[in-house]
Amino acid sequence: MSNETPERPSNFIRQIIEHDLKTGKHQTVATRFPPEPNGYLHIGHAKSIWLNFGIAADYGGTCNLRFDDTNPHKENIEYVEAIQRDVRWLGYDWGERLYYASDYFEQLYDYAVQLIRKGKAYVCDLSMEEIREYRGTLTEPGRNSPWRDRSVEENLDLFARMRAGEFEDGSRVLRAKIDMASPNLNLRDPIIYRIRRGAVHHQTGAEWVIYPMYDFTHCLSDAIEGITHSLCTLEFEDHRPLYDWFLDELETPCHPQQIEFSRLVLEYTVVSKRKLTELVEEGHVEGWDDPRMPTLAGMRRRGFPPEAIRDFCSRIGVTKSENFVEMALLENCVRDALNVSAPRRMAVLHPLKVVITNYPEGQHETLTAPNHPQNEAMGTRELTFGRELYIDRNDFVEVAPNKKWKRLVAGGEVRLRNAYVIRCDEVIKDEAGEIIELRCSYDPDTLGANPPDRKVKGVIHWVEAGTAVRAEVRLYDRLFDHPTPERAGPDRTWKDCLNPDSLRTLTHCYLEASLGEAAPGETFQFEREGYFCRDSGHEEPIFNRTMTLRDTWAKIARQGA
Repeated sequence: MSNETPERPSNFIRQIIEHDLKTGKHQTVATRFPPEPNGYLHIGHAKSIWLNFGIAADYGGTCNLRFDDTNPHKENIEYVEAIQRDVRWLGYDWGERLYYASDYFEQLYDYAVQLIRKGKAYVCDLSMEEIREYRGTLTEPGRNSPWRDRSVEENLDLFARMRAGEFEDGSRVLRAKIDMASPNLNLRDPIIYRIRRGAVHHQTGAEWVIYPMYDFTHCLSDAIEGITHSLCTLEFEDHRPLYDWFLDELETPCHPQQIEFSRLVLEYTVVSKRKLTELVEEGHVEGWDDPRMPTLAGMRRRGFPPEAIRDFCSRIGVTKSENFVEMALLENCVRDALNVSAPRRMAVLHPLKVVITNYPEGQHETLTAPNHPQNEAMGTRELTFGRELYIDRNDFVEVAPNKKWKRLVAGGEVRLRNAYVIRCDEVIKDEAGEIIELRCSYDPDTLGANPPDRKVKGVIHWVEAGTAVRAEVRLYDRLFDHPTPERAGPDRTWKDCLNPDSLRTLTHCYLEASLGEAAPGETFQFEREGYFCRDSGHEEPIFNRTMTLRDTWAKIARQGA
């Protein structure tokens, strides 16, 4: 391949890669995206996917999808399949390069035996509680295990018997022999194997009763696959000395370079898998793909386009500095993408019946409306106009509240989008004084233009009552009401910050007829309302609000300032 620098925004990772290619340290670039299949991918993973697959593509290299599946108690095939769907949906393809750390279990076992033979690993009989006690603290060194000086022969025998299933869970572990006085706690004789009898692994079944730890598995899997640059987030920076120690001590095919970058921390979200699992299991959300969740599955179901997420990752960039990213930035990326791609439709979320008294009963006509006002290539669709319509209740008041009011009032005129000018002649109320119907007249000479003798400033949306599709509309909002729920303060836990208004359901909405044929996952702009997606989790017509047309949270913040 050519070592010419691609025309891409530079960052410190690209500078390292370009230097390695220029100096001949590497002839090609090999990266990997290595999720643990113990939950669904979230927005933080999107940055890693975008970075690993994007860098490999830009430099003509390869990117593997590898599942670091070392804990059968928390992992299952549902997560494996969901992760593959999400990576594909985001726009990336691993080709034939799909791997599992469990593919290497036999090699990893052999590497552990190598460490034992070198006197660099030992079987320890301390309990987990005792291991934590012996480990020491950040200010105090750890203490050697009483089993640290077992002979090589005894350790080989015990490790083989661990594999054979002779010992109970928790009775013994295999530990690396490094330095119990190291200032880096990760180097204080870390556990590299533990016993998991009775566990059924999603790939290897019940073949194994001992499983390697993540830190041991991850670096060796990188080396086995020939990874050149192991890109990970900053929380693994303190693990890098251990990553390098394993590779230095063992005869591996290569020694990948671990490079850390700042993780994506997004306002109004939590991305801890443990906490996301709690939200699902405790019923705070409908599931991993609930449209309020920061998971890629949830964002897809809500209607976020993948190009918006890729754009978001590009805008926030790659740095070493931890910082919170404003939710408004992600929302604006979604709006920017959908403004271009989403067809326009009309939907009445709070219906108020309108009868056009001078329009013949039983008569209908077909009007033509553009699918997108700035893109003629998106074509047109047909609208049915008739005597009975629905408009949004919020578009009518009996008396205008101020001079800026441009919608319908009693005795006033307004234009129906893509149709005629109507005048409100009569307001019908029920016994309680609630407005239940408007009697209006239309001007048949106003299709497409205002009459020259009068000005009609207001334009409202509508649907024809007889052909409208009745649907449920779900108004989703931010899942938390605090920008940093995990740091809300001593008086509020992160769960206390759950937004009680994160979902409002409207059950009596009327949509224009073409929306009855919308495919699950298809997204539209409901004119003057926002962007909405046909829900993929139900057969009946349910539309999820993807995004408002404007940043309503910023408006709320300004009003509260």
